[in-house]
Amino acid sequence: MTTATREYKVVGTRPIRHDGADKVTGRAVYGADMNLPGMLYGKVLRSPHAHARITRLDTSKAEAHPECRGVVTSADFAPSEPVGPIAVLGQMPRDNVLVRDKAMYKGHAIAAVAATSAHAAEEILSLIEVEYEVLPAYTNIEDSMAEDAVAIHDTWTNNPDLPGGVNVAAQEEYVFGDLDAGFAEADRIFEREYRTKTVHQGYIEPQNATAWWSPDGRLTVWCSSQGHFGVRDNTARILGVPVSQVKVVPLEIGGGFGGKIPPYLEPTAAILSRKSGHAVKMVMDRTEVLEATGPTSGSLVRIKMGVTNEGKITAAHCWMALEAGAFPGAPLAGAASAVFSPYLIENVRIDGYDVVSNKPRTQAYRAPGAPIVMYCTESLVDEIAEALNIDSVEFRLLNVARQGDRRADGVMNGRIGAEEVMHAVREHPHFSAPMEQVEGKLRGRGWSMGFCRNNTGMACVVANVLDNGNVSLVEGSVDIGGSRTAIAQQFAEVLGIPVENVNPMVGDTDTIGYTSVTGGSGVAFKSGWAAHEAAMDVMQQLIVRASLIWDTDPENVEYVDGVLQHKSDSELRLTFEEIAARLPETGGPVVGRANLNPGGSGGSYAANIVDIELDPDTGKVDILRYTAFQDAGFAIHPSYVEGQIQGGAAQGIGWALNEEYFMGEDGGMQNTSLLDYRMPTSLDLPMIDAVIVEVNNPGHPFGVRGVGEANIAPPLAALANAIHDAAGVRMTELPMNPQSVVSAIQGR
Repeated sequence: MTTATREYKVVGTRPIRHDGADKVTGRAVYGADMNLPGMLYGKVLRSPHAHARITRLDTSKAEAHPECRGVVTSADFAPSEPVGPIAVLGQMPRDNVLVRDKAMYKGHAIAAVAATSAHAAEEILSLIEVEYEVLPAYTNIEDSMAEDAVAIHDTWTNNPDLPGGVNVAAQEEYVFGDLDAGFAEADRIFEREYRTKTVHQGYIEPQNATAWWSPDGRLTVWCSSQGHFGVRDNTARILGVPVSQVKVVPLEIGGGFGGKIPPYLEPTAAILSRKSGHAVKMVMDRTEVLEATGPTSGSLVRIKMGVTNEGKITAAHCWMALEAGAFPGAPLAGAASAVFSPYLIENVRIDGYDVVSNKPRTQAYRAPGAPIVMYCTESLVDEIAEALNIDSVEFRLLNVARQGDRRADGVMNGRIGAEEVMHAVREHPHFSAPMEQVEGKLRGRGWSMGFCRNNTGMACVVANVLDNGNVSLVEGSVDIGGSRTAIAQQFAEVLGIPVENVNPMVGDTDTIGYTSVTGGSGVAFKSGWAAHEAAMDVMQQLIVRASLIWDTDPENVEYVDGVLQHKSDSELRLTFEEIAARLPETGGPVVGRANLNPGGSGGSYAANIVDIELDPDTGKVDILRYTAFQDAGFAIHPSYVEGQIQGGAAQGIGWALNEEYFMGEDGGMQNTSLLDYRMPTSLDLPMIDAVIVEVNNPGHPFGVRGVGEANIAPPLAALANAIHDAAGVRMTELPMNPQSVVSAIQGR
């Protein structure tokens, strides 16, 4: 389904990705592949307690070990900045990299060592002596917000007097219209409470860092991150050195989904390198990844909606408490942007609470906050439609948000695709296909909307025209899902040249201008736009070069479909390849550039339809059929868009049915391997049919919207609604694993 009308030759096609050969042949270099002369290996000592004050830390025996080349503690970092109650996702508190005086979660880094081998480093860790004063640990919202809870951050001096207790770091309020009047207009009021558990992004490649602090004082870091400029800036701040002293080289990345934005090992590896005089490599194991890197929030959410008997939503209130983990930064703003976004509601209030707990500090996870709250809203919307005996699509369309409507978080909608996505759902054969029941099983169908506000940011692209007509394209966005090719496509489209003639690469922090993180579904938008502008720059320079060859004014030359031509003399023509070969005689190299910070990224809407089969005796849910929809604005590379849609759906399915941090009585995570942390595999998933809806975004030269995130928001409620359709029970807590489903059925 599309509203796009423009015809293109490169964008919208499906070329082979430029990095494909390196990936499938094993030539691509990831973080763990780094090997430098004389390199040492670093390991981290981590807290066995979820909350404990360090009363004694003695590293002398470790330092005396013959294979030890360095030991680092928090004392080796720059003076600590105040750990206040206001923080930002992506900025790593120094005390999260290495503990200063108190471990805030099991797995919190205490100290690190460098040795001649990884095995020796592990042995040396056992020589570090640590004594703890164990403190109460809180691993859920209710315990952290309890009236008698002990402050996790007892050194906060500027913690405001917020409702919810000493462990509430921040409160956000969004008020629109008159909530009381809206509920007074309603014929019926629905109110439900929902809970979700902490889940991890589940990337395959663990965090890693290799650092080399050279004798001249320059620090080079090689790592797999989602934003090497952010890693540079965070690392420099933690080390107390200028950013100009730090160079970060981005390596290939084996998944991130928001979890690889901040540094974890980089500052530690840097200090170990400075102390030892050698390069130091550090790589986490899977237990460290799960225990000590940033998952998404657990939550407690209450949704209240008022509706008329005809189905008009008159008022809505969301109260949400999101776990931040050990340091503030829960995704309140992202959740607020999404919670009621598909609908026009004239009277709204959102109360959000950022709650610290004794878990790893929260990091972004694909549309941060949106899957949590959309699970709650879309479950309740489905329940309301059923109670009013109104078709679920018709109920949503009756209240659909359109251009010019104001979102609950205050943003005025530009051109959005909520209505088009709903129509796509209703018109798809899956929505009306008959459901065949089988004896001994329960089958049901559910669907849900999803949303992500999408972000943008600073971006830079430099294009070097080569004498054979090819182009070396250097950009600053880390490539996670094929963005190098999508950026190259936008560049090639402007110049009318084959995308195969463009060689895109990601530059390090010294090679390319500042580019913001690969996150917020912003790369194809911002770096693609930069590529568009860089291509326009190249085009204008080539027009001048052709005018010199033809001894005419540049105004008499035009560039059309990869060919320079004189406007009044059709015999004067030069292809891109021909003009490239003549650059030396017309002034030298042509280098196009663009650096910008564009607005207008525009939010994306998604939807899922799912058919399930449920075993009433065991509670096991099997997925029979799955269709996922996404408004892409314009799909630059449809295959990559489909892959993003499918990947988000797969992760949402895991979040909905199985995944959770299973916390023990001691406050520690119990399921710290991929055998016990249950992510879906190919055996758990059917083919996910991806449907691209294209509602052109007027804020981009090619109409692009971000597609990486909105697709994870619908699966949670879609599956909950399907379980209700099959078994007649409403699931208000995630994950909806077999034991919880059986319990709900039995409690019915």
